[in-house]
Amino acid sequence: MSQTDENLHFETLTVHAGIEPDPVSGAVMTPIYQTSTYAQEDVAVHKGYEYSRTDNPTRTALQNSLAALEGGRHALAFASGMAAIDTILRLIKPGQHVLSGNDVYGGTFRLFNKILADYGIEFTFVDTTSVTAVTNAIQPNTQLVWLETPTNPMLRLTDIAAVAEAARQVRAWLGVDNTFASPALQRPLTLGADFVVHSTTKYIGGHSDVVGGVIVLNDTAVYEQLKFLQNAIGAVPGPMDCFLTLRGIKTLALRMAAHCRNAAQIAQFLADHPAVAEVIYPGLESHPQYELARRQMSGPGGMISFILHGGEAMARQAARRTKLFTLAESLGGVESLIELPAPMTHASVADSPLAVDPGLVRISVGIENAGDLIEDLRQALA
Repeated sequence: MSQTDENLHFETLTVHAGIEPDPVSGAVMTPIYQTSTYAQEDVAVHKGYEYSRTDNPTRTALQNSLAALEGGRHALAFASGMAAIDTILRLIKPGQHVLSGNDVYGGTFRLFNKILADYGIEFTFVDTTSVTAVTNAIQPNTQLVWLETPTNPMLRLTDIAAVAEAARQVRAWLGVDNTFASPALQRPLTLGADFVVHSTTKYIGGHSDVVGGVIVLNDTAVYEQLKFLQNAIGAVPGPMDCFLTLRGIKTLALRMAAHCRNAAQIAQFLADHPAVAEVIYPGLESHPQYELARRQMSGPGGMISFILHGGEAMARQAARRTKLFTLAESLGGVESLIELPAPMTHASVADSPLAVDPGLVRISVGIENAGDLIEDLRQALA
């Protein structure tokens, strides 16, 4: 690219950032370097690549693209979002404290509470919508504050800049899972976060055809530590996975605009429907953090949660009856999905204080025609 990343708009970055024509063939798209090893010019003398667990040119292109999208200096790609989170947590030592939000993805809670807690790391879970609650829960040995914003599945928002300031007071890192917003709608590094994590499986990949994760950060010294861990642990994506994610990135700005546009119409439809008791969507004025969403995000996103009159039985019936909304886990793809978090994505928190209302329905609004999606929900709720 002839211009620096800082001078380019997001839509341009999604197409060009990290991508250079192949020096051998001139291929516009980054090739799939489907190789495990690389010829060396002499003993321990190579062209920057020696083994594909350590580095791969397709993965390098993906990492450069994701760093640019989040406005960070460095990015590291992983085989899944959970692998990315686990690698950050390996920076935390026994006896140190992690302060986490109390409304997080079930897999994150499972990793924290049922695995890493057994290794001597202390965890506290609090309502991070309250900066006061976060500040009061920070301890002298707090090393990491962990946020999701918007959260999964309750779509609660946290003031990233305010919590970043609170974390700095004790020299703790701030990590933000930005999966629900994507860098198209929110860039936590610019608000003071130290780490941004994505499940690139979701909006970044965008087509429900590849699993992956990423860490983006600015601190070069910490990046070197994480890079060592990435290589040592080896939970890295293959070149085909990286290629598919790069392909998805090119339409991220267009897709997120469609997700937001459709979700706003569907959220209002649900809010007006007599069968719906509550709609949770950051784009509705009824959302408790509506003003924060307008200030912190450039759009309210494509995720909606809602509760029906009649509770779990009605929720299960509605989920079974949709035709365009596919009953499935995950989110962020071009197709619309519907699920009940309690028995599905959040089953691992069922017996914890983080348990989800069994009647809660979560939908990932796709890029189909909004009218068609509304009619599908109308007949499902009839």
